[in-house]
Amino acid sequence: MRVDRFLWAAATLMMLVGCSAPPPTGSAGPTVQTPASPGAPQPPSAPPPLSGELTVFAASSLTEAFDEIAASRHDRVVVLTGAGDAFTSGADLSDAGNHLPTMGRGVWVLRRASRCALRLHELPQPTIAAVNGVAVGYGCNLALGCDLVIASERARFSEIFLRRGLALDGGGSWLLPRLIGLHKAKELAFFSDILSATEAADFGIVNRVVPADALIDTVMEMAHRLARQPPVQLSVIKRQLNNAFSMTMAEALDWEAVAQAGLALSGDAREAMMAFLEKRDPEFTGE
Repeated sequence: MRVDRFLWAAATLMMLVGCSAPPPTGSAGPTVQTPASPGAPQPPSAPPPLSGELTVFAASSLTEAFDEIAASRHDRVVVLTGAGDAFTSGADLSDAGNHLPTMGRGVWVLRRASRCALRLHELPQPTIAAVNGVAVGYGCNLALGCDLVIASERARFSEIFLRRGLALDGGGSWLLPRLIGLHKAKELAFFSDILSATEAADFGIVNRVVPADALIDTVMEMAHRLARQPPVQLSVIKRQLNNAFSMTMAEALDWEAVAQAGLALSGDAREAMMAFLEKRDPEFTGE
């Protein structure tokens, strides 16, 4: 396994861990960069144009990237992290007072941004948020929309919307009750407090808090472990767990039976059995 490429979109850096065959280069939207060696990833040399704010253009670029990743057999894991000192400090409001949109245009803009959150949620590959700094508003919910959230001890989280006179967006109204329950979700949303990484972990929205200088190494170790798993089976398990709150146990058991019967005939299931019998590590190909 090796890190195949970086995708750069405004203030957000996405690192993809794939299999040994490199994915196609070039895409509409983010710039594709191939690292010179398979070692620890380094951020792009170009500085972010903004200090962590998320623009509609950046969200649209991420949406395009997610669509490309979803259709790729080369990309096994997606890691999102911030460029600079922030994961993302939310939407870019620097000029909002001079260009107040009409309600109709606002709905159109927010629907474009919402597609980014939905595409992230729908990705068949596992996703990890490596939160290296401030993650507030839409950016907080973009992180929470990942399958795993690993935070630097310097990270801060906030559902800051009420302080800005706004309602939840970025999928927060759907994610928070499922992640931490309704009462805790309301506490985060009603008070708009800024949580430390440790407080966020206590709330249950962060999987693990690590030292700042260990964040990328920790996340990439996890990403490489996931990249060595059978990708189709991993994507099925992800979908099973994501859909758990929307089906009965009888429906879940029926889906499990169908999925298990089909996956048992896969090439990766045969490889797992052979590796067990031969006392070696399996090499999964996605077949």
